[in-house]
Amino acid sequence: MQTNFSLAQLANPAIAEADDILRKCVHCGFCTATCPTFVLLGDELDSPRGRIYLIKETLEQDRPASTALARHIDRCLSCLSCMTTCPSGVNYMHLVDNARAHIERTFHRPATDAILRRTLAWILPHPGRFRLSLLAAVFAKPFFRMLDWSVRRFARGQEIPATDCRPWSRLRALFDLTPTLFKARSRSDRPGLFPAQGERKGRVALLTGCAQPVLAPEVNDATIRVLNRVGFDVVIAKGAGCCGALVHHMGREAEAAERAKANIGAWLREIDGEGLDAVIINASGCGTTVKDYGFMLRQDPDWAEAAERISAMTVDIAEFLANEHLPEANEINDLKVAYHSACSMQHGQGIREEPRELLTKAGFEVREVPEGHLCCGSAGVYNILQPGIAGRLRERKVANIEKTGALIVATGNIGCMTQIANGTTLPVVHTVELLDWASGGPKPASLET
Repeated sequence: MQTNFSLAQLANPAIAEADDILRKCVHCGFCTATCPTFVLLGDELDSPRGRIYLIKETLEQDRPASTALARHIDRCLSCLSCMTTCPSGVNYMHLVDNARAHIERTFHRPATDAILRRTLAWILPHPGRFRLSLLAAVFAKPFFRMLDWSVRRFARGQEIPATDCRPWSRLRALFDLTPTLFKARSRSDRPGLFPAQGERKGRVALLTGCAQPVLAPEVNDATIRVLNRVGFDVVIAKGAGCCGALVHHMGREAEAAERAKANIGAWLREIDGEGLDAVIINASGCGTTVKDYGFMLRQDPDWAEAAERISAMTVDIAEFLANEHLPEANEINDLKVAYHSACSMQHGQGIREEPRELLTKAGFEVREVPEGHLCCGSAGVYNILQPGIAGRLRERKVANIEKTGALIVATGNIGCMTQIANGTTLPVVHTVELLDWASGGPKPASLET
């Protein structure tokens, strides 16, 4: 692809990076075949190739983001399936992140959209605020359901667009995703050390995250038990928290950088203290972001080297356990499991076989999900901001999962767990919960029924 940036524009590191990425694109269109929004909508501008043209035109002309650019970039899930498909190595992730930051700086959003985004960015990265907001939502849910029934009845017969993202639809999606059970805080939700069982092999840090400790604290608990069982001390570092992915994908670069620096600083203190062998991530969306800290902070002279160091030692829990021997303590009897590979796992980090192999070795019968490369529609807060598209993707994903005949759904990302569970009666668990159960831990609570 030919680009026409001026020398003055190319002096900006962000524009220079975008220019390098754009020049790798050869217009082949392979990306359109695996793009979820193009598959659903059939609009070229809702494909990676179409979005690339919009980004190129906007950046070259050095103009504020247009309504069209914002609309089509907002519809992008950042699933990165296009990067897996692309034969030319176009780093679409960094390009679309650049575009989102440009939109955040230069585009004036409608008031309801702007307020919702600010509210989500203020609440979700903070477990305390998130927990309180969920508690309030649990009490408000019955009243909202009554109002929603009236709205649906009034709108009966009206055609709802596939790209529905009206304010009431977003509110409905938010309440739909609100869990019915409010989970108590886990011990793993606080800084501390969890010592290894038996012979000690090393010491690792676990990122507990922001949404996961609130929605599914059992995932972190299971992760710690498994790591302890294979001989590793697990530390929850003081000062580490949200990875920054949620605000990063809203184009809020400064906030994402602050989250990254807080985590890097917390882990460096552990490294300088008793040392760390790895930083373990058990939410693949977070893993993709933490592994990209080196790029995110590459222009910051105070943090670039440290960020690169942390990114290099970050591994997903499945990636880490692939090199460890898990004891066989509980007999699983070939229980059928549909493994949903999160987009951030298979496309963002290139981790595909390790989770399947771990589950198989543990005694589960792993069933492959048709169209496994397509997103479930979660994508951070996408299922709230774009409920129409997200709902259709969830329906498609659930239908494909149920075709497998599996009794359980396993995945490695809290967002996917929440999204898929909202569309099926099958229990949805984290991969590490099953590995914990098979190697001597408790049976996941969602499987008891």
